[in-house]
Amino acid sequence: MKAVRFHEYGDSGVLRYEEVERPVPGPGQVLVRVAATSFNPVDTAIRAGFLRQAMPITLPHVPGLDLAGTVAEAGPEVSGWNPGEQVVAHLPLTVPGAAAEYALAPAELLAAAPKTVDLAVAAALSTAGLTAWQALFRDAGLASGRSVLVVGAGGAVGGYAVQLARQAGAEVTATASPRSAERVRRYGAAHVIDHTETPVAEAAAGRRFDVVLNLVPTTKEEITRLAGLVAADGILVSATPPALADIALDVRTAQTYVQSDAADLAALVARVDSGDLHIHVANRRPLAELPQVHALADEGRLYGKTVIVPEP
Repeated sequence: MKAVRFHEYGDSGVLRYEEVERPVPGPGQVLVRVAATSFNPVDTAIRAGFLRQAMPITLPHVPGLDLAGTVAEAGPEVSGWNPGEQVVAHLPLTVPGAAAEYALAPAELLAAAPKTVDLAVAAALSTAGLTAWQALFRDAGLASGRSVLVVGAGGAVGGYAVQLARQAGAEVTATASPRSAERVRRYGAAHVIDHTETPVAEAAAGRRFDVVLNLVPTTKEEITRLAGLVAADGILVSATPPALADIALDVRTAQTYVQSDAADLAALVARVDSGDLHIHVANRRPLAELPQVHALADEGRLYGKTVIVPEP
């Protein structure tokens, strides 16, 4: 089968589109014929070796945290999943990923794929959707009637965060560029800040939010200014560097880390099928072009969610 792998850490040039052996499912594993995976920003950090100590991987490594596809074979000790069933999953960062024609997944991490969207589109749901869900409800404890500021609402995680927060009964203020502002409003943002015109902390000066969710890389100074927007009993949650624990802040904080969770993912799938949660895909690229996708991301020129589709 074809797969993209890197045999050493480095820039996008280390990614190789090559022939590899089709994996065989072991106990508790399911072999999935991949319909699509997607690019996530953390993919570049893994490829570059920035996470090698915290999250060691075995080289050569197949990237791709998002998995959407069809069950091809169930390994020993697997029940509940049968060949032909369509599934989605967020794969752990340390296991071989889904940038291949076939991928292995722990059976307990799988959820049935949405029935109302194309299976390749569903590859844009798992990692970004789980990040938003867990940040808002596990880390921030969001409840109805609260106010939320989503910094980076134009991105994949931000789009889900706006939708989920609004559906939870929160009033949402979002930052977005003109390119994504209208989509963010459709998702339910009551107020949209154009961060390309005015710094967020300046545009929101005088306001306080029960939850400030930061989804963009920031400096320590920018994080400190965002902390100044948190209400007295509120919380600042961040999904990106720098580590909040390294900054002296006078507000409650939480660094969010996405976790594979089939129950959380199934809840997101149910919202997609009910029409309450929309999946936005900006680009669809063939598997052989994944190195170019990484290169665009490294240059800051990859906009919106990109799904990666193996060639027929």
